[in-house]
Amino acid sequence: MRSAAAGRGRRRAAHDDGLSGTGGTAPAPDRRAPRPEAGRRGGVKAWSELFRVSALFSVPGDALAGAAAAGRGPGRGTLLAMGASLCLYEAGMALNDWADREEDAIDRPHRPIPSGRISPRAALGAAGALTAAGLALAARAGRPALAVATGLAATVWAYDLRLKHTKAGPAAMAAARTLDLLLGATATATADGGAGPGRAVGGGGVPGRAADGGAGRPGAPRATAATARAALAAALPSALALGAHTYGVTAVSRHETQGGSTAAPLAALVATAALAAAVLREHPGSPGHAATGRPGRTAATRLLLTAFTGAYLRTAGPPLLHAALNPSPPLTQRAVGGGIRAMIPLQAALAARAQAPAAGLAVMALVPLARTLARKVSPT
Repeated sequence: MRSAAAGRGRRRAAHDDGLSGTGGTAPAPDRRAPRPEAGRRGGVKAWSELFRVSALFSVPGDALAGAAAAGRGPGRGTLLAMGASLCLYEAGMALNDWADREEDAIDRPHRPIPSGRISPRAALGAAGALTAAGLALAARAGRPALAVATGLAATVWAYDLRLKHTKAGPAAMAAARTLDLLLGATATATADGGAGPGRAVGGGGVPGRAADGGAGRPGAPRATAATARAALAAALPSALALGAHTYGVTAVSRHETQGGSTAAPLAALVATAALAAAVLREHPGSPGHAATGRPGRTAATRLLLTAFTGAYLRTAGPPLLHAALNPSPPLTQRAVGGGIRAMIPLQAALAARAQAPAAGLAVMALVPLARTLARKVSPT
């Protein structure tokens, strides 16, 4: 999409859920519109806006929910997955604005790149450096985690540079979030060499176990691969649920500049209600339940699951309903922001569904931080 293309250049699909954009060359300044004040070039505020730091709190819950869905307690691999996810998320944010700098110069001239506060070269360099850092962190968790992270990074760059303004855009963004949760499951399961469900990292109590699961031992790579496959199968239902929510948010975000779409927020609202109902349902025979080896939900866990799911509905539902009733750009942008923030209680609900209430509470602790920061830096 280019600003010179009629109709398409002004329909900006935001990278709100993490990891998006499209490429191009910088246009000549629009002489008809006054140039915004540049402000302090490269300042903290400019980089905070480029990275959408208020949306950053929607990322750590992917790793925690993935670990819980795989039946593992959080440990070294979970931390590595969080670090990798944060780096790849922010890489996508920087790449998104670099790729959209032409249309932002018209639709959103206050953004860091078109306003001159951050140069296109600096934004692209940050995207490349953060991608490399994310892959390096994933590699520390083992080859299976690196493989998932590589797929995630490829999806991020493909979305930002090619797919965002195509019909495949929402599906690509949904795939990115799905892979991010699976990264948490895989890294947690394999960083300690395949310890059993719920076991802490460290190779079964042996300090200093290599991140590849002790590849020097005969059969160790095969055992690690089997552990990774089991973790992926166990976490897949949770990952698909998060991906479905992401698909809806991304579909709405494609109209946030011009508004006018009633169908997208209405469809996302229906999907939100369906997801909430699915999360509340318990399937004792599901792969996730079998992998955890945990008993059925206690009364306290059921209460937390209900509370987290209710928070998810309260965060995502009303803004989507308002945007469906009045699809103006401000209300559509508010619906997108609500959808991003709603990922946090959804992640907490998915963790509680996997009988990991402590992980759910840890995720929910990010909500007030995200809400406070969103008042200072827009997540969209």
